[in-house]
Amino acid sequence: MSILAKMKMQPLLSVRDLSKFYGGRIGCADVGFDLYPGEVLGIVGESGSGKSTLLSCLAGHLPPDRGEVIFDTREGPRDTVQMAEAARRRLARTDWAYVHQNPRDGLRMGVSAGGNVGERLMAVGARHYGQIREQAVDWLGRVEIAADRVDDRPSAFSGGMQQRLQIARNLVTGPRLVFMDEPTGGLDVSVQARLLDLLRGLVREMGLSAIIVTHDLAVVRLLADRLMVMKGGYVVEQGLTDQVLDDPQHAYTQLLVSSVLQV
Repeated sequence: MSILAKMKMQPLLSVRDLSKFYGGRIGCADVGFDLYPGEVLGIVGESGSGKSTLLSCLAGHLPPDRGEVIFDTREGPRDTVQMAEAARRRLARTDWAYVHQNPRDGLRMGVSAGGNVGERLMAVGARHYGQIREQAVDWLGRVEIAADRVDDRPSAFSGGMQQRLQIARNLVTGPRLVFMDEPTGGLDVSVQARLLDLLRGLVREMGLSAIIVTHDLAVVRLLADRLMVMKGGYVVEQGLTDQVLDDPQHAYTQLLVSSVLQV
């Protein structure tokens, strides 16, 4: 997206001075950025860099100690940090979605594949069983799960299939912003590649905005328009993904990139 185009648009998400502390330890500090409709932001850094804490604060799973997370709701911009819990839960069911690294954290393991997708539809008011099942089967197909598996439980699926099912469950209601926490973590390389191709297609097709936390630079290279690099709870570098990865300015980013090149 060009700078001129951004100047004419309202950010979907505006983050200002977001900070979280654990006693004397910094979770994340002084984080600020704007995310625009249809834009994908990648957040990278080593374990303990603060990226997961930041994602949890952005998604409302963890209360920050200071800062604002302004989301452009359908009623206008609102600070989600100050929202009532009920309103934030409603937002999480409608305009937001969260893809966990471990799909079991984002699925109902005792409910069928179709039921997992259907539950999200019912949470936004769908009541017609036939239509719910039809949409569930359609979405299973979109994430490359055969229609005849609609009544199978997630425990009968492989890890890659569980992750694709979690994605279907999250995207079936057409959210405007998706948070992804290491979406390819723990999967075999071949399964990762297939999942990344699927995610890239769905993000572009649906015009989704997304924030992706990962330690894998190949993931952000493929999916993210912009990139933030975190170290010790702070953002040390940010910019267009290709620009940051091809010409890193901060010494820590240079180290991250060079460590991948040496593998």
